[in-house]
Amino acid sequence: MAFTAKDVQALREKTGVGMMDCKKALVESDGDMDKAVDILREKGLASAAKKASRVAAEGVVAAYSNEKCGALVEINCETDFVAKGEPFVNLANSVAKTIVDANPADVEALLASKISGGESTVEEAVQEVFLALRENMKIRRFERIDGHVATYIHAGGTVGVMVAFDTDDATAAKPEFTAMGKNVAMQVAAMSPEYLSKEDISDEELAKMKSITIDSALNKPDSLPVPILNSLIDEAVSDKKWSDEDIAVYQGLDAKQKKNFTNFISKEAYAVLAEIAVSHKAEISENKIFVGLVQGRLSKQIKEICLSEQAFVRSDLFEGTVSGYIASVAKSLGADIKAASFVRLAKGEGIEKKQEDFAAEIASMIK
Repeated sequence: MAFTAKDVQALREKTGVGMMDCKKALVESDGDMDKAVDILREKGLASAAKKASRVAAEGVVAAYSNEKCGALVEINCETDFVAKGEPFVNLANSVAKTIVDANPADVEALLASKISGGESTVEEAVQEVFLALRENMKIRRFERIDGHVATYIHAGGTVGVMVAFDTDDATAAKPEFTAMGKNVAMQVAAMSPEYLSKEDISDEELAKMKSITIDSALNKPDSLPVPILNSLIDEAVSDKKWSDEDIAVYQGLDAKQKKNFTNFISKEAYAVLAEIAVSHKAEISENKIFVGLVQGRLSKQIKEICLSEQAFVRSDLFEGTVSGYIASVAKSLGADIKAASFVRLAKGEGIEKKQEDFAAEIASMIK
C-alpha cells in the first residue's frame, strides 16, 4: 500500500514521533496507518526499556481535587525542558484526575487504570508521551485523600501540597473556605512542616529530640546558662585542663570581655570546655536552669516543625499561629473547621542525580 508525505505528517501529528521514524514505520507497515502506530509503540517500548536506567529526577507534581476528594502525583522525567512542556504537564494533570476517579491502591494499579477522559490505560498514556518526547519517565508516587481538601502547586510543579479539613459541605463550598485552604497549603509549601500538631509527635521522637537538644547544648558550652558555664570554666582553670597560655589569656580579660571569651581563647580550649560539659551531662541535665533552657529550645523546635503551631506567614491577613488563623476564619463563617492532615511532595526529593564529569568523559574519548 502506497503512502504520501501527508500520511507521514499525519502519523507524526498522531504520535509526536520524528518524521524519519514515521516514514520507516509506514514503509514497514506497507502504508497501513494503524499498523504503523503499533510499530512505533513497539519500538517505543524497546526504546523505553533501554532508557529506563537513566536517572529521571526532573518532572512535576500535579494536583486534582473536587468536592469529595483530592490527589497529588509526582511524575518524573529526565530534563526540565520536557517537564515544562505541554504534553508532559497535560499527562500529569490527567493522571492526577485518574487517581481521584479510580482510587487505585498503588502505582501498579494506577498504571492499569483507564485514564480519565480517554480510552487508554495510564501506562499506555505514559507510553504515548514517551514516544513523542523520548525521555525516560515514570509515575513515582501519589497521595489521595477523601473529604474536603485544598491543593496548591508551587513553581510549576516543583512542590505540591494537599491539606485536608474537617468541616461540613456548606462551609467547604464557601469562597472564604477556599481562600483559607489555599493559604494554609501555601504555608505548608513554604515552611515544610513535619507534623500537623504536637500530638502527632510520638513519645519516642520527642525523647530523641530532647536528647539531641541536650547534647547540642553541652557541645556548645557558651550557650549554657551563666552559672553552669562559670563552673565549667572554673574546672578548666583550677584543674589546669586548659593550657597555661589559655588560662593566662582568660584571667587577663575584664568582665565585659569574659562575656565574649570565645573570641580570645583557643579552639582547643573551647573543645576542652565542651568535653568537660559532656562529662557532667548527668548532673547538668538535672539542673533546673538547664531543664528550662532545654524545654525552651524544644518548644521552639515544635513551633517550627508542627503546622498548627507555626507562625502564619501571611501576617498581612492574620497575626498568630496557623491554627489561630483557621480558627479565625471558622469564627467569621460561624462554622467548625479543623486541619485534619496534609501531604507535601517535592519533585525529585530523595532521587540521587547523576553528576556529569564532562572533562573526564572527553578525556576518555580521546585516549
